[in-house]
Amino acid sequence: MKYLTQIIRYLVAFTFIFSGFVKLVDPIGTKIKMLEYFGEDVLNMSYLNPFALEISIFLILIEFVLGIWLLVGYKPKFTLKALLVIIIVFLFLTWYSAYYNKVTDCGCFGDAVKLSPWETFYKNVILIVLILFLNIRYKDIKPLFSKKITTAFAHASALMALLLMIYTVRHLPLIDFRPYAVGKNINEGMRTPPDAPQAKFKDIWYYKVDGKVQEFSNEDEPWNISGAEFIDRKTITLQEGYTPPIHDFSIENDQDGDITQEVLQAPEIYLIISAAPYKISKDAQNKINKFARKLQDNGKKVIGLFAVLDDDLDNQFNFPIYLTDATTLKTMIRSNPGVIKLEKGTVADKKAWRDL
Repeated sequence: MKYLTQIIRYLVAFTFIFSGFVKLVDPIGTKIKMLEYFGEDVLNMSYLNPFALEISIFLILIEFVLGIWLLVGYKPKFTLKALLVIIIVFLFLTWYSAYYNKVTDCGCFGDAVKLSPWETFYKNVILIVLILFLNIRYKDIKPLFSKKITTAFAHASALMALLLMIYTVRHLPLIDFRPYAVGKNINEGMRTPPDAPQAKFKDIWYYKVDGKVQEFSNEDEPWNISGAEFIDRKTITLQEGYTPPIHDFSIENDQDGDITQEVLQAPEIYLIISAAPYKISKDAQNKINKFARKLQDNGKKVIGLFAVLDDDLDNQFNFPIYLTDATTLKTMIRSNPGVIKLEKGTVADKKAWRDL
């Protein structure tokens, strides 16, 4: 039983460490996910939106640190009780997402590993069983090192994780798991392989026949039933089709129309990106304009990809601005604003405005 306890201990510890780490290197991504959960159509807690980043950092820190503490055997009784509390919270959120189909990707493993809502829920069910077992057998979990070294390591891991997240928020993710990472080609990311699985759907028809509402399939052809009265139709998804990593990517404005392919075929072009242009600080605006002017003076092409367009923004920036979907822009780069250098559709470089 002691050997089984140790196996489960390391399995749970590494799961939490991995889950925390892939979010720790990109806390803005978790913030975006938390804003989804806080939305009116999910948990209806939009009053927490201003604190989404702080809440995200706290949750990531707790998840990662508790995994480290379990690994090294620091305060096992407290650590396991805390893990039980947090996994119960995660279990509820993932059940809610799966049952009501509200948040189709919980972001439990950041952008590194994608799980469906039900896959995530069942993963958490398994984890809660394992953590309950460890809570019963907590006396078998001993520190890996001496008490002083274990304590120092536990505290140092928390401090390092916090400092790493602060750095990442001010700059860019240390590891980029998204389809717009340096070296990725946007054109390739938009393609659907010819042998990709296709989505499968099923229609359910509701017709009133002889005064009673009944369900029918397409094969039943209820519309051909004499005297049948149409009530409703629902379409359910039997199988999800392939979705390319990059979708909803377009670049346009009223003057030039859609220039997406022109941009993706350009030998070299710089994209200045902002999903929230009205939140760009004055320092960032000055630095980005200076950077763009220097590029333009050297014959480089520079355009802005913003989530909104208007004359005020045109007057504030010294480069042409085009419209792109806000979610796409947040996925492309976490900084507001940020810069991506494209070479024939391939991401050659990307920088936060502070690092230009």
